[in-house]
Amino acid sequence: MKALIFGGSGKIGSAIAWDLSKDKEIEEIGIVGRRKQALEKVKNWIGSDKVKVCVLDINNKQDSIDLMKQYKVGVLALPNRKTSYKVAHNAIEAGLNIIDTIEEFHRTPDPFEIEGLELPPGMALEEYGEWLHNKAVENGVTFVDGMGFAPGLSNVTLGQGIRNIDEAEKAVARVGGIPSKEAAQKHPLRYMITWAFEHVLREYMIKLKVIKNGEIVEVDATIDRERFRFNKFGKDEELECAVTPGMPSFLFTRTQLKEFAEKTVRWPGHWQGIETLKECGLLDIEPIDFKGNKIIPREFLLAMITPRLLPNEGETDVCVMYNTLIGKKDGKKVKIEYFMWDEPKDKDISAMMRVTGFPMAITAKFMLQGLIKEKGIVAPEDAINGELYDKFMEELKKRDINILEVSEVME
Repeated sequence: MKALIFGGSGKIGSAIAWDLSKDKEIEEIGIVGRRKQALEKVKNWIGSDKVKVCVLDINNKQDSIDLMKQYKVGVLALPNRKTSYKVAHNAIEAGLNIIDTIEEFHRTPDPFEIEGLELPPGMALEEYGEWLHNKAVENGVTFVDGMGFAPGLSNVTLGQGIRNIDEAEKAVARVGGIPSKEAAQKHPLRYMITWAFEHVLREYMIKLKVIKNGEIVEVDATIDRERFRFNKFGKDEELECAVTPGMPSFLFTRTQLKEFAEKTVRWPGHWQGIETLKECGLLDIEPIDFKGNKIIPREFLLAMITPRLLPNEGETDVCVMYNTLIGKKDGKKVKIEYFMWDEPKDKDISAMMRVTGFPMAITAKFMLQGLIKEKGIVAPEDAINGELYDKFMEELKKRDINILEVSEVME
């Protein structure tokens, strides 16, 4: 069994490679990137002869396809739509089964801040995703899109809950990576970078779609803020969440829902700070004139704030999930909730690396074993179901990622 990881020198990519290297059935793990030194550093950190360094410029289509044809499954842990779509497109042509982590259902490309996504000549944006899907079906390729934490674990758990009841009415996913409570007090916005921060700011600014009153409607990001108390796993913390574009596949795969939204979890105070930055125009991407020079406000802000958001020595992160499903079973109104509070178990692997990278590695193993059979673009909630859901949860537990399911009859 051989797997190829794009973005192999990044935090998530290295976590995927680390996890796969522990599996006795995995023979080879190719880690792909442009800088040999960075890839060698990851290989040395993992300490396994299974890891093979693959220096590649993904803009070279033929070299990419030639490399892909040497593997059965590819895992994409890339930072933006330009690189993610380019690799996905090449993989489909190469006949490589793939898993991607970008929070986008590629059959309906997000039209806002497309991050340099390059379309085939003469093809409209709204046509591209469906074209990729059909091409994948034609080439016998399975493309699990949006696997990781959020999207990923959020989709899989709520998807299972919906299968277990008779009628699903409302689903809310509350998910997020935050600093430990102690670290949060030492950083602006009560935040610490555990993910590509430029991508995070994009999520705060774009419009997105949710389901309200049975209709798909477009809303601004960061609305519908909600405070809640997380009191599972021995914790008792007040947190706050707001709407973001994290699980768009549900709009198309779970159309029976009357209400649906994904919300990003943060410590109290974060969203107020973000709103201030928005009002000041500091998250805008339209260039402005500054003393005779054109600058992009968001890029300027990133340059200023990023060093202040990087983890200090010894600081750790937390990944939180609190999902709610409301519906009917056997004629009674029921509520099913899913809880997770994950912290690092190893000083070199953050909580975000664990809960994003490990589910991707598990899914890659399932694909290598031929357990995910559907072809074309497949959302996580459809890829992991039935007995495979139970197996997926068992694999998470082996990695000390624990998800608590709580059900109750409401009437």
